[in-house]
Amino acid sequence: MSMTQELQRIWETIVRTITLYNFKDLLDMIIIAVVIYKLLELARETRAMPVLKGLGFILIAARLAEMIGLQAVAWMLNYIISAGAIVMVIVFQPELRRALEQLGKKRYFSKAAGGLLQNNEERADLAWVGEEIIRALLDLSKNRVGALIVIERKQPLEDIIHTGTRLEALVSQPLLENLFVDGSPLHDGAVVIRDDRIVAAGCFLPLTPQDGLDRSLGTRHRAAVGVSEVCDAQVFVVSEETGIISIAHEGKLMRSQDIKTLRARMEEIFGRPAPQVSLSEWFKRRTRHE
Repeated sequence: MSMTQELQRIWETIVRTITLYNFKDLLDMIIIAVVIYKLLELARETRAMPVLKGLGFILIAARLAEMIGLQAVAWMLNYIISAGAIVMVIVFQPELRRALEQLGKKRYFSKAAGGLLQNNEERADLAWVGEEIIRALLDLSKNRVGALIVIERKQPLEDIIHTGTRLEALVSQPLLENLFVDGSPLHDGAVVIRDDRIVAAGCFLPLTPQDGLDRSLGTRHRAAVGVSEVCDAQVFVVSEETGIISIAHEGKLMRSQDIKTLRARMEEIFGRPAPQVSLSEWFKRRTRHE
């Protein structure tokens, strides 16, 4: 058989195979491909990734053993693969739980239950809250007072609020600073802010199981990252040892934040403050309208 005939035969086989598939088969394959890609994406930066690579190697080895005819080896490897799903669920329960929480907090699943108002005008009314928090963070940093402030976004934090002391107090710089002063009954826990209220203080947060964090970071920073992994809250941390201000969001810790970055984050959460108008400018505008 000539090369041309061989290529023609391969081409006909490909065309015949393609014609056997319909739209449902194509949709089925696309869904499976997307699911596999998302699973690999979720496992990429976790302890599960090396195990997935190991299972992939065993799968290839099992198929090679079947082709060669090593029946005992193929049976053993196939048995390991069939038990692999159960092993993954048991060994990587924390990672799977975190992955499901990440899926559940996607924007199209979340409900605006108790979070910040999304209307621009309503958010602009809360711009002063961000300024109060910034001033408190800067003073706490200057005096090297440890602090942990959690700002609720779209996902309610009632389960965390219940672990602390409910306050329902208006946000203010002096109150925030006094809550974290050493010796205060609530200084060791986290403060939870919802809209313009300090809802609770002295709250306990889940610690992150991440191994990649700097060993010099203490419980306060691990708690900040931990809560940001399971919800969409914005978390601000002040280090008691160094006074460094850090931000935790979506499982990542960004250290050494300056006032410009803090203000940008606050504007993202609470909206941009209304521009200040001088008394003379205000009088001119009023006269013009009249």
